[in-house]
Amino acid sequence: MMTMLKNGLLLLFLTSSGLIWAADPEVFSHKRLGAIKGYDPVAYFSLNPGDPAVKGKEEYKHVWKGTEWRFSNAQNRDAFIANPERYAPQYGGYCAFASAHNFTASTRPDSWSIIDGKLYLNHNSASEKNFLEDPSSYIARGQENWPNLLKRCEERGACREAFNLRHL
Repeated sequence: MMTMLKNGLLLLFLTSSGLIWAADPEVFSHKRLGAIKGYDPVAYFSLNPGDPAVKGKEEYKHVWKGTEWRFSNAQNRDAFIANPERYAPQYGGYCAFASAHNFTASTRPDSWSIIDGKLYLNHNSASEKNFLEDPSSYIARGQENWPNLLKRCEERGACREAFNLRHL
């Protein structure tokens, strides 16, 4: 009986610790609030630079790429459903500045910019400011890094622990 209990506890430990080291999801998502921590991705495209992000509502949600996205109204939700790639943030919603430097970081909904019709989120106002000093260079580097970024981060064993456990 004691051996079964020990084996059960060991299995529970290994399973839960395995989640810590599992690959990062394709889309950065808050456990309770979903993508962009519950903010409306479509609304960014009608804001002026520096405006605060628009909070989505529980009643206007849609699941895309295994992640819940929230919207401030039905029209925004429907626009996203019709063309999610147009509205979804680049680099899966991970920090654009970090992606350019070949690592992942969480983002804050109010640290955003639209460049060439694409939404870029950043970890905070400092990373946003740095990103905006030379956006074309950072975007090019991020585009180069992104296809293998999560895989490389996982191989180093740094993604989940440094990023998700601290920021979710």
